[in-house]
Amino acid sequence: MTPVRDVPQADLFPSTFPADTFPQILWEGHRPGELPPQTWTTDTTHRDGQQGGLPLTTEVGLQLYDLMGRFTGQSGALRQAEFFVYRPQDRTMLAGALERWRSGHPVEPTTWIRATRQDAALVAGLGVRESGLLASASDYHTFHKFSPGGRAQAARTYLDAVRAVLDAGLRPRLHLEDATRAPRDFILPFVAEVQAVATAYPAVQAPKFRICDTMGVGLPLEGAAWPRSVPRLVRELRAAGICAERLEFHPHNDLHLVVANSLAAVLAGCAVINGTLLGKGERTGNAPLEGILLHLIGLGTTAMPDFPMLNELSDLYETLGQGVAAKYPLYGRDAHRTRAGIHADGLNKFWPMYAPFNVPKLLGRPLELSLTRDSGLAGLIFLIKAHTGQELPKDHPGLRALHVQLDASFEAGRQTAVEWEEIAERAQNLLQEGPVVASRT
Repeated sequence: MTPVRDVPQADLFPSTFPADTFPQILWEGHRPGELPPQTWTTDTTHRDGQQGGLPLTTEVGLQLYDLMGRFTGQSGALRQAEFFVYRPQDRTMLAGALERWRSGHPVEPTTWIRATRQDAALVAGLGVRESGLLASASDYHTFHKFSPGGRAQAARTYLDAVRAVLDAGLRPRLHLEDATRAPRDFILPFVAEVQAVATAYPAVQAPKFRICDTMGVGLPLEGAAWPRSVPRLVRELRAAGICAERLEFHPHNDLHLVVANSLAAVLAGCAVINGTLLGKGERTGNAPLEGILLHLIGLGTTAMPDFPMLNELSDLYETLGQGVAAKYPLYGRDAHRTRAGIHADGLNKFWPMYAPFNVPKLLGRPLELSLTRDSGLAGLIFLIKAHTGQELPKDHPGLRALHVQLDASFEAGRQTAVEWEEIAERAQNLLQEGPVVASRT
């Protein structure tokens, strides 16, 4: 057995956990050959977010669209946002977005329709360059949504809509709904027919395809059988002649796999992930684009957007009664809040010990603490330092007295945490008493 030996300095894996960006994904050996050199995201908040309960008036919808533009800037991390077209309010919202886009907004508006010739006529003169078409792919849909039902009837209806969209001069984007429960014998022949139809039109109208894990049953597992394996679906569609940038993945989070499945899709050769900022959407939500982009940045395939700006989006959702959960990753109220004394002690001594990356710099959010019966003296020291920049020593008499007082309140039955506002005045008085500890990095 090889004994553990001392080393002169700590190995904090700086290449993997750099000080100025998100954790990086390094490879042992060669970079995966199917990983696209460039990846990005597209947003469906104005569609799936509305379906999931977001109350988007025209004004709020355009405010949301403007926030998307500020978030992505010139990074290319978020490139498109799709809109409904069925209500006058949605068409007004789309018109406002198109006006902004023509004036330099970095996020291109697109539309979403059912795959019928009648619906295709709705988008022909709206000014968009691309429209999604709902092409339900599983037998759950093709046998039970249509009358008469069946695969051939569904395919004929979809192809008729594809021709109508192409004839209108637009690029069709086929949404293969429920693809993770769909038969290979429908998806692959249908995709081939769409591509064959499109050969008669300009290359700029070459169709895109969106793999929809509609019920969240997809798996990030290479060896899983069709149809649940997301990597297998991506690879078979790539083998069918679809290049990485014309292939999108649209997952839902019903079974807790939305981020893992998105990364599996990218590693298998899909360049685009479709979702929503802060994960809004039907049922358990869509792919949270901020979480996806964090990892794509780690892969080195996506540039850095303005993550601190999403605090404004979180605030907007709060005003709509749709705020993110307190423990929602990255942007939840308690996402970077500790209550344990041992964690607080670690933060006091070397804050990266209990932070996955430089949260204040990269997200514009503080590392926070709520005092509980488990926070200990270290928790009190951290909370005061976080709000004042000054650190009291553990043997400070006034600090110890305050700690004893708080402990007594918990012993007496208090169940709620103590927040900064409750002790702020007392803490400021303690700092005036001195002494304080010299600042540590």
